[in-house]
Amino acid sequence: MTAKRRPHSARPAPLSKSEQMARVRSKDTDAELLLRRALWSAGLRYRVTARKLPGTPDITFGSTKLAVFVDGCFWHGCPEHYTKPRANDSFWQEKLRRNRARDERVDAELAALGWLSVRVWEHEVYEDVGNVVDRVKTLVRQRAQSRIVTAVTRTMPGPSKP
Repeated sequence: MTAKRRPHSARPAPLSKSEQMARVRSKDTDAELLLRRALWSAGLRYRVTARKLPGTPDITFGSTKLAVFVDGCFWHGCPEHYTKPRANDSFWQEKLRRNRARDERVDAELAALGWLSVRVWEHEVYEDVGNVVDRVKTLVRQRAQSRIVTAVTRTMPGPSKP
């Protein structure tokens, strides 16, 4: 008696480069989610993807005007992990240059609005999320403290007039 052959399992066709790139997320990336969970566990409360701010920061702390961006190593040219694509070199060099120029422009626009931009490489989140949380927490506290000092200074009465 011969064994029945199982039908050949249908493998999905490989994705084209365009289809692969279309699947890259601009928000809710694994690194972002990991950082958000860690910030929440540390007691920090934030907003996600503030569309009204320049550059749509990944995480914002509105009361202290702190905007956090989790930059992908590939898309923003991480000095430690960026690997050049093998094809279409001139396109990717220009793309990387434009991305970096946009990051600088967005940081300047946020600064003009009184916001502080914090840029974190995705590999920093994966390698030591606790360190990233500590950095963000320190900045939130410093900005909250300076806001309190500024508010108190503004509300203190001036010298009394005779």
